[in-house]
Amino acid sequence: MERENASAVELRGIGFAYEKEQPVLQGIDLRVGRGERVAIVGESGCGKSTLVRLLNALLTPQEGRVFVFGEELTAHNAPLMRSRIGMVFQNPDNQFIGESVEEDIAFGLEGLCLKREEMERRIEAYARLLDIAPLLHKHPGELSGGQKQRCAVAACLAMEPEIVVFDESTSMQDERSRRELLSVMNDMREQGDYTVFSVTHDADEMLAADRIIALRGGGIRGDLPPDEFFADEQLLRDCGIELPFRLKLARELVALGIADQDQGRRTKTAAAKGGSGHERHEPYGQF
Repeated sequence: MERENASAVELRGIGFAYEKEQPVLQGIDLRVGRGERVAIVGESGCGKSTLVRLLNALLTPQEGRVFVFGEELTAHNAPLMRSRIGMVFQNPDNQFIGESVEEDIAFGLEGLCLKREEMERRIEAYARLLDIAPLLHKHPGELSGGQKQRCAVAACLAMEPEIVVFDESTSMQDERSRRELLSVMNDMREQGDYTVFSVTHDADEMLAADRIIALRGGGIRGDLPPDEFFADEQLLRDCGIELPFRLKLARELVALGIADQDQGRRTKTAAAKGGSGHERHEPYGQF
């Protein structure tokens, strides 16, 4: 059995197509280390969601191999691996099973064979973290889109996976809820033990990542830290991404001589941290 302790996920020569003559992904090679936060970006239909679904065997690669914590992902070990990889989908309705939010969170925990006391502790802790305690006894159909998304995130995090995939998870949030969720993601990264993938069009998520993986034409068009990614205007155009307003402002101030390069870098750093004024949360997994 192959073991690569520094690697959380490795994709080797991955190819996948929904229709034989139209490959979505081809020749994908990617290694992500433990504790890294990675943003996956690109135009709609470029294979972002397909790629992350290959990580926990929701899809099976037609070419290549997937390794999770050094172990090749197979049909035999897929159930165990899924317990180590949590996923929050773009449409939270795809995740709800229970008749109430609390029941839905408990459903996933029951699959881990936890004691009732531990299940109750986690439900309470993650409901507090995502600010959904008043919603626990509500039916998912009573919730707004943003509330559903926060409940889906709570259900995922309550299982305390080692890898968490956010698939457009901020897309249905209002600005306050979006910033709170981004703060949770930042806490997870700062704690250092959790590997986070964000499939996103959100500039703040990209700026807060360690790496940005840009997909185009079935392959990896770029694999860069955020400052280099946003400095590549052609790559931004290829991925259909606009330069965030705060970075535009920082560059214009430097160009006009109103700010120096150090001030421009500080503006970029503030942007990566989500700006000022958003709440900090208890570190992920520490309750």
